[in-house]
Amino acid sequence: MRRGASFCLLFSLSLVLLGFVQAKPNYKEALAKSILFFQGQRSGRLPRSQQLAWRSDSGLSDGLFVHVDLTGGYYDAGDNVKFNFPMAFTTTMLSWSTLEYGKRMGPELPNARAAIRWATDYLLKCATATPGKLYVGVGDPNVDHKCWERPEDMDTVRTVFSVSARSPGSDVAGETAAALAAASMVFRKVDRKYSALLLRTARKVFQFAMQYQGAYSDSLGSAVCPFYCSYSGYKDELLWGAAWLFRATNEMSYYNIFKSLGADDQPDLFSWDNKYAGVHVLLSRVDYILGENPIRMSYMVGFGPNFPKRIHHRGSSLPSLASHPQAIGCDSGFEPFFHSANPNPNILTGAIVGGPNQNDGYPDERSDYSHSEPATYINAAMVGPLAYFAATLN
Repeated sequence: MRRGASFCLLFSLSLVLLGFVQAKPNYKEALAKSILFFQGQRSGRLPRSQQLAWRSDSGLSDGLFVHVDLTGGYYDAGDNVKFNFPMAFTTTMLSWSTLEYGKRMGPELPNARAAIRWATDYLLKCATATPGKLYVGVGDPNVDHKCWERPEDMDTVRTVFSVSARSPGSDVAGETAAALAAASMVFRKVDRKYSALLLRTARKVFQFAMQYQGAYSDSLGSAVCPFYCSYSGYKDELLWGAAWLFRATNEMSYYNIFKSLGADDQPDLFSWDNKYAGVHVLLSRVDYILGENPIRMSYMVGFGPNFPKRIHHRGSSLPSLASHPQAIGCDSGFEPFFHSANPNPNILTGAIVGGPNQNDGYPDERSDYSHSEPATYINAAMVGPLAYFAATLN
């Protein structure tokens, strides 16, 4: 049984162990592309600085059904749904990486901040739009997953989901508080007003998470399960939120909450759902992902000569608005696009897919979503190690 470690210890350990890895790939290129990927996941009105030009505005009516503005944020993976639980985790990880390795990012630091802010602008809306509610998702996954259409063409109902005192969600609220608190430190020296807003909102969301305890899976049911159930319960997200608020404020009240929630528990799994063992993500096999594997396949799209060409991703696999201005409806994308053997027409640069099968094989099939689908939280966990490698080994 390993005892829980502080943030400082986790990163110190990662630095020591990472130093033994031999440099092979171009980590600076991989870092830049891993951050660029998030532009392909953007929802809302895109800025003029958008580099992945095959994407266009989408989800501009998000929140309309509940009379609030919930535009922005990220689509979590290859679909067109905004799940706040993994989005908040993604934001926390990006912020953590930027705090620890920002000075090593060089010209990619502003891009990392932009990726974080695209999420936090949306999370702020979700946390402040309606008193007593935290909006936690937009889009019905059960309907969306029956369609294969570009986010720019969405014609499915954009259902809005929320948690409240009567329908609690301490897990998603705790993660949201962690994301906002971590991001507040990212912007502390470059935008004090925005940083203060993030921290102020993080405090309120965490108070909400503590006061109305319960799992959002129980409150929302099929809207989030089996997609992003809170399998580990909500205590680890409360612990995670308290830890980040303590780091952001240095207030002992958050430290005491952190300890009371069981900060010394066994860390066994770390992901969008379970936060106990972050070091295991940070020490992942980066070189393997970038092509140092038996089939010499880079699992980052657009990196190296051999990478996934048929990823399970609606926007990437369907022609862009510029090349195909006619709308592609819910059912129209399956034939001829989804079932096509041709490579995706749009390269989602930097996307890291699920990876190989148990035999180190990768069939590169669009329908094989467990191996060919990218996700924001996969990339977010890679940014920190790539920044370290880029500065140290390249």
